[in-house]
Amino acid sequence: MNTPSSKKMTGRGPFAKRTLRQHILRRLAIVLPLSLMMILLAKTGTLDRLVDSYTFKPASWFDDTALVQHLRLKVTHNGMTHDRPDCLLFVVNGNDAPTASRIDVMEKHSGTCPGPKDDLPKLFTLRVDRLNRIVYSDQGSPGVFHPIP
Repeated sequence: MNTPSSKKMTGRGPFAKRTLRQHILRRLAIVLPLSLMMILLAKTGTLDRLVDSYTFKPASWFDDTALVQHLRLKVTHNGMTHDRPDCLLFVVNGNDAPTASRIDVMEKHSGTCPGPKDDLPKLFTLRVDRLNRIVYSDQGSPGVFHPIP
């Protein structure tokens, strides 16, 4: 009879015995390239952009916390500043209308951020049109706003 239970194990097929060395090498062949790819994506900022595109929804334009996180990513990846994202301070003007806000972007100099301690130089101001989902900046021309890419 040729039933699955009566067949001898011949060393072929899915039930073949593997040595410990083969088992470890096969696991490394999968885990190592995936780990290196994740490190590369994190270092280049691609992972941050993917997370932002997935989590930042149209309703997030009216949530200050989500908007600041989105703008922190935009400002650092568009080359508007060469500071690290955690060395930027976003100050939302609370006196503006709910549909249009001004946000001052300042450079922190505390903790691991370089520069003179307790100094907060203003880099530029962002003007956010929340209804039309457009962000304007006065970088390089204080008081004159232009759309950011």
